[in-house]
Amino acid sequence: MSVLFDETEIARQVARLAREIAAHNPRPQLVVPILTGAFVFAADLLRALMREGLDLPVEFISLTRYGQKREGSNITVRMGAGDAAKGKHVLLVDGVLDHGHTLVKARTLLMDAGAASVTIAVAVDKAHTNALLKADYVGFTGADAFIVGYGMDDAGLGRGLSYIGKVG
Repeated sequence: MSVLFDETEIARQVARLAREIAAHNPRPQLVVPILTGAFVFAADLLRALMREGLDLPVEFISLTRYGQKREGSNITVRMGAGDAAKGKHVLLVDGVLDHGHTLVKARTLLMDAGAASVTIAVAVDKAHTNALLKADYVGFTGADAFIVGYGMDDAGLGRGLSYIGKVG
């Protein structure tokens, strides 16, 4: 595995994203990370948002597309944000934007739950030209490889790496 983005680069991008999000109008009122791939990025982003003066509640949503494989299948909803999104400006957080299927499903669930708006922050946007959506806030762009670390996994492994690496 090779390192694509190290701890220092990640910290710098997370701080930049927090500044951008804090300057956005309307400001988010709720953060909804997608488990499990976004939990590390979301934790760092929440702390950076706090440093920017935003103390936000968090509700997790759990969706799975890959399971124990590298090829996506149907999206399964394991846990939703419930009524917490109703009437709120929601910041949806994920580790990676690949083709966008999981983020589209999550955004739809939040809007169907009555969210006033949904903006999206991702640690990595693979920048596929055929992606179903674009993220509003992006840490890194163009890592067109299977990536692990910083919460993202390969069949459940590698989530605890402090960097984002390329498999293979």
